Amino acid sequence: MALSPLDQFKVYTIIELPRLLGYDISFTNSSLYMMISVVLIIMFLLLSVRQKASEYVQAAAEYIYDFVVSIIESNTGSQGLNHIPIIFTVFIFILACNLIGILPYSFTVTSQIIVTFTLSMIVFIYITVVGFREKGIKFLRVLLPHGTPLWLAPMMILIELFAYLARPVSLSIRLTANMVAGHTIIKVIAGFITNMHILIAPIPFLFIIALIGFEVFVAILQAYIFTSLTCVYLSDAVK
Repeated sequence: MALSPLDQFKVYTIIELPRLLGYDISFTNSSLYMMISVVLIIMFLLLSVRQKASEYVQAAAEYIYDFVVSIIESNTGSQGLNHIPIIFTVFIFILACNLIGILPYSFTVTSQIIVTFTLSMIVFIYITVVGFREKGIKFLRVLLPHGTPLWLAPMMILIELFAYLARPVSLSIRLTANMVAGHTIIKVIAGFITNMHILIAPIPFLFIIALIGFEVFVAILQAYIFTSLTCVYLSDAVK
């Protein structure tokens, strides 16, 4: 029986652990690839600051850092530079998870809505706390666009409040949907190739190679979009 293209997104237990407060905290394939992503990121960054490190590794780390700084400055101005640590962490973690998930027989962590939603909630809570810390009660002005007529204010506040609370949902769904869609298409086409005649198979095989290249682009793009939107939301708190 042929495997479903969605089987690659299934979470399964690797090491079963005792339940904690009623929650299953077992070590899963998702946990494994998150750990792999974090370890690779740490190794990459540690290597980049060593004196004997390859100039290519140093250049790559500097380019990623400068790229994240440019995203922050273009969306928040210099006020957002105080928040480089969390923005950089979010970007490089999503980027690593996306790229590792493209490798054969790996697992795409960002295809899980709970993972992307948790990331989005961390960003959402952080930005909200920063907003109240920087502006106090005036931060609530984000719920009322400047120049709104008084009679329209109650309706606008409700609409803007809903839009504000929906930010983590839209961030998480956008990232997950793109990861799932790309990987599913590749899996479906790969399934067709296995049933094709050997003389015809090279044509769609070349298409899959091109599609994987496009998926790499999407992986980088989605990390960029998530980070850019985070900076856009952060601008409400710091500007």
